[in-house]
Amino acid sequence: MLSLTVAAVVFGVVFLAELPDKTALAGLMLGTRYRASYVFAGVAAAFLLHVVLAVAAGSVLTLLPHRLVQGIVGVLFLVGAAMLLLKKDDDEEEQARTPADQSFWKVAGSGFMLILVAEFGDLTQIMTANLAARYDDPLSVGVGAVLALWAVAALGILGGRTLMKYVPLRLITRVAALLMLGLAAFSLYEAVA
Repeated sequence: MLSLTVAAVVFGVVFLAELPDKTALAGLMLGTRYRASYVFAGVAAAFLLHVVLAVAAGSVLTLLPHRLVQGIVGVLFLVGAAMLLLKKDDDEEEQARTPADQSFWKVAGSGFMLILVAEFGDLTQIMTANLAARYDDPLSVGVGAVLALWAVAALGILGGRTLMKYVPLRLITRVAALLMLGLAAFSLYEAVA
């Protein structure tokens, strides 16, 4: 059964962590060159695949003793928060191979491959696995993570430049890091309590 609370928490954490990532910039870049719906179809498919893999990995962690899992999850959240806080603010965008024409399959395929390669092993994929282990609710975690990633992709494709004019990237990164620190503290508390 789907837990809206778990899905909402996962959505918030993953959304904030993914906003300052290169995905929004890559989506923006592709969205300015090609039909937005084609780009989104490819990007959305790649994110769905990433979330399925992350939730499966997190579900395997639930087979371990609860205290050990909470300790591991807490440490991984601390690492994720540190990665966000220590991340250098570089404006390098990953350049995707751009399709020669505007056909659906070429544009969607380009978006799919860009995200598939750029996001493999990314912070949000690791966070999704951690959240799947933390909540032991693969469906709710998967739905929350997929919707968050799709929302970031849509924002990047349709209006990334406008968002970044009003919300500083540094603020978004700090809020995501604080959320992860809170989750780390809670998980570590549960591991030792």
